[in-house]
Amino acid sequence: MTEVSPPVWRFIPPLEAPGTVQMAIDRWLFRQHCQGRHPPTLRFYTWNPAAISLGYHQRQYPDFWNDLIWQDRPVEIVRRPTGGRAVLHQGDLTYMVVTSGLSGKRSQTYRTICEFLIRGWRSLGLELQYGNAGRGYIHNPSCFSTATSADLVAAKGEKVIGSAQLRQGSVLLQHGSIRLSSSAILFSQVFGEQMPLPPFLTIPKGENFVQTVIDALIQAAQDSWQIELKIAPLSESERQAIACEHEVNADSLCDR
Repeated sequence: MTEVSPPVWRFIPPLEAPGTVQMAIDRWLFRQHCQGRHPPTLRFYTWNPAAISLGYHQRQYPDFWNDLIWQDRPVEIVRRPTGGRAVLHQGDLTYMVVTSGLSGKRSQTYRTICEFLIRGWRSLGLELQYGNAGRGYIHNPSCFSTATSADLVAAKGEKVIGSAQLRQGSVLLQHGSIRLSSSAILFSQVFGEQMPLPPFLTIPKGENFVQTVIDALIQAAQDSWQIELKIAPLSESERQAIACEHEVNADSLCDR
């Protein structure tokens, strides 16, 4: 009997860049997949400088956010293509998935994708489960001050990962912020409240901490979705296409 090879997804190596650049890449990948020009994709990235991302439908935010400074640089304010509330991106790791053909309602597709997050963190010694906040969460400007059924929390309710989606037909983009080493000081300046306590981690936050998390999640994604991830950095032509469409600096699209 012939063995069937697993579907091949693209894995774009981690990229550190401004939030405007990260969102440009996500929108471009989503549109390319909608047009049948690009395979399902997984990537992880970090934000530099620190930024606040607003959900697609979030039209209002405090005026003082425009004047925030962190480590001598302005805190960027960018809009995500996905929904949800404001997320502070400093010391976090963002994941992004573009795929299509998932069956079920929105809640089921969240769970299908989030399985790799649960499996990956379990391998690192942290058990996660889904949040259970009601609709009142929309009145809270901070994504990490409440947890819906699309989010993942630790044993005592500490929110670890907040996720959001964009859907167009059978194609979806899901991305989320994973709390790793965020500053409680900056969080308080932005949201005017104490940052929720982080969960206890059994792995040390040393020099290779972020890469350890990424490696665990890569393996979990392959196991959870029964796929093969093929490493493929953004090509020069892709960087130019993204830069032209979204008016960003092509040099900022390079791996770091």
